[in-house]
Amino acid sequence: MIAALRRHLSDYGMVLVLLLLCAFFSVVTWSEQHPTGDAAAQQLAREIVRQHGAGARVLIAVRSQPEELAFASALQAQIASAGGVVVEVVKGEPKDARRALQRLASGGRLHAIAATQATAGWLVFSDLATDFPNLGAPQIVTARSYSWPNFLKTENLLNIANQIAVIAIIAVGMTMVIIAAGIDLSVGSLIAFSAVLAALLIRDYAGGIEAGGPGMILCCLAAILACGFIGAFSGTMITFFGIPPFIATLGMMLVANGLAYILAKGQSVYQLPDSFVWLGRGTGSFGLPNAVILMLVLYAVAHILMSRMKLGRYLYAVGGNREAARLSGVPVLGVLLFAYTVSGLLAGLGGVVMASQLKSGSPTYGQMYELYVIAAVVVGGTSLSGGEGRMFGTLIGAFIIAVIQNGMNLTNVESYTQKVVLGLVILVAVLLDRLKHRGWRRAPGGGS
Repeated sequence: MIAALRRHLSDYGMVLVLLLLCAFFSVVTWSEQHPTGDAAAQQLAREIVRQHGAGARVLIAVRSQPEELAFASALQAQIASAGGVVVEVVKGEPKDARRALQRLASGGRLHAIAATQATAGWLVFSDLATDFPNLGAPQIVTARSYSWPNFLKTENLLNIANQIAVIAIIAVGMTMVIIAAGIDLSVGSLIAFSAVLAALLIRDYAGGIEAGGPGMILCCLAAILACGFIGAFSGTMITFFGIPPFIATLGMMLVANGLAYILAKGQSVYQLPDSFVWLGRGTGSFGLPNAVILMLVLYAVAHILMSRMKLGRYLYAVGGNREAARLSGVPVLGVLLFAYTVSGLLAGLGGVVMASQLKSGSPTYGQMYELYVIAAVVVGGTSLSGGEGRMFGTLIGAFIIAVIQNGMNLTNVESYTQKVVLGLVILVAVLLDRLKHRGWRRAPGGGS
């Protein structure tokens, strides 16, 4: 029973940690919500017509913010369909509302002012009966509020998934490298190199802002393949020349970073078509961002490779005991070369996704990302000693880091403190890995 419990905790303990983190940030971000979506517009329109009857004259007041402007448009349509009359829509500041009220004062009675929670508090609406007696006594109405955690709002959860997509995609390749007892420090710089190269190729050879889909795809593939070549070069230095992975990939990190700055001449490349953001900002099936769908597909493929295919078993064998794997007939050098090449390719793909999200390429992209990627792999349970780890664990590790960062942002924790917390999370994950390998009940250097 105890052995089975330990096995399940080892396999799914990080899932429990993720759920506990979600529960914690749900509690601490619980607050009153003031909806401004289509459902809120429909509810508010019904309420106005129910109270004031068909033909009710309504003024809508919102601020000049995209969410509130969309709410005003939906509310105007809903009031009209419910039988009310929208006499004017104020989009801006209190002074705009005052001018609108002055214009309406000579046109007859006003029954209601539909507002958001922010505009309902404008002082111009505080004493309408005195300031604008010709309007009657219009009622200030807002959508019904409710209590819900900010953390669990749909847009926040989708934002977490979308923000972690690049790190999680690159972590697939990093997991393979670390399982094979290696490390790849170049992935952060490869993000910048890929983003800059893809953006430059699109700008200079595919038509710039007029570029079409096939041209953009070819340019992005070229950038990804270039990063794969750099990854293969790192693997060659490690496998055929015996350079330690830390040194080889550190050198390529500097090379890739320098190349990104040389190609971009220290500037951002932003002459890209609007359609370029499809991968990074677009939405696909089930309302999921396209980048998240790509991430999930890659993890499904990687899981099959690592758990069902011979190559996956070879990676575990090389990481567990390289010499024993060689004697067993495993092509050690080819396996290591494959791992570093895949790591480079996926770093290049991550750079393309980031360029799509930001609609530009810049040599500053990807800074510190190698540490976040390694953190996701380690927190997910992959041993830095090699030979142990799972793709599912890496995905959970990436989400744990994303949830911690997002939760701290929602609770207004300053960025410097966030770095401290993330560093401690990494240290705890490595400590747990070492304790697991040493034996929970065995003291350092002692017996069982």
